[in-house]
Amino acid sequence: MIILAACMVTSCNSAPDNVGAPTGQSAITRSDWGNIDGRPVYLYRLQNKNGTVVTITNFGGTITSFITADKHGNASSIIIGFDSLRDYLRHPPYFGAIIGRYGNRIGNGHFSLDGVTYRLAANNGKNHLHGGIKGFDKVVWDPTVPQDSIPSLLLKYISKDGEEGYPGNLTTTVQYTLTDEDALRIDYTASTDRATPVNLTNHSYFNLSGDVSNTILNESLSIDADYYTPVDSSLIPTGRIDPVRHTPFDFSVAKIIGRGIDSVKGGYDHNWVLNKKDSGLQKVAVLSDTASGRTLEVFTTQPGLQFYTGNFLDGQFNNRDGKPVKQHSALCLETQHFPDSPNKPNFPTTILRPGDLYHSVTVYKVLLK
Repeated sequence: MIILAACMVTSCNSAPDNVGAPTGQSAITRSDWGNIDGRPVYLYRLQNKNGTVVTITNFGGTITSFITADKHGNASSIIIGFDSLRDYLRHPPYFGAIIGRYGNRIGNGHFSLDGVTYRLAANNGKNHLHGGIKGFDKVVWDPTVPQDSIPSLLLKYISKDGEEGYPGNLTTTVQYTLTDEDALRIDYTASTDRATPVNLTNHSYFNLSGDVSNTILNESLSIDADYYTPVDSSLIPTGRIDPVRHTPFDFSVAKIIGRGIDSVKGGYDHNWVLNKKDSGLQKVAVLSDTASGRTLEVFTTQPGLQFYTGNFLDGQFNNRDGKPVKQHSALCLETQHFPDSPNKPNFPTTILRPGDLYHSVTVYKVLLK
């Protein structure tokens, strides 16, 4: 049963975790946003001393807005988002959500592990996508606000053995932290009692102009990767790792996204093999928009990056400003392990075993240039 609250973050604060603060101070506040199956859903508002604001709900761990000023001093959200729980229940393409237990696709909806074949939901044609029919993006997470001067939100979810076909009880925490450098840091941690594949990411759709009327085809992107993983007609990696040089997939030097996209059937929806020196946090991509002056830097500890140009957005629903979200209205930069890794032994492993700890970090940092 789903019950929706009548209030928004700006008009109804209930049981605040901290008192709101004006620009120049950091703060986090909480608002009631409804409930699902008797579990409360909240909207959290994180603000840093610069006045940058990130709002997050514990339904799906979803980032609903990332509000920054442009070079003209006008503030707007650089991600696609909505103002009510009802809208997120109606719009399925994972806007801003935590993706798990396995982000991206697993071919033919199955994998073998330690001699056992596991069958998963085939929710993307014959393939398994983003954790299945009810992945981490569709569950209510347990929220905690750490006692810290930096605005931060900790979310926890326990995925039971057999959920969506996966083995093992998986305990996952995701912590969002908004720094005074206008960086949103995401820490993912997981542990399990049985071996299981894990690949966690965030599925925010970015448009640095802050206006979905402007496509992302005029934005500039660089990706620190010399190789990518080609895919078949159903977007499952073939298993090859090919060089990007002399192909439309070469973003080793910044280029306009629309330059060459017509050479990629269906648009970009591929995994880049990052030039990682080690497992440390490293800058791997830079997205820029000349009109707004905004630049987004992406840092991660992960070995891969899925660049997706919103190819399946079709204008059937509107952003919070009432404007339709059409093809190429926004893009995703999903840090990850490679798609279909459980079925590709030459890819970096995604298997988490009892006693081991999964931990990855991704940072999205906004600059004005």
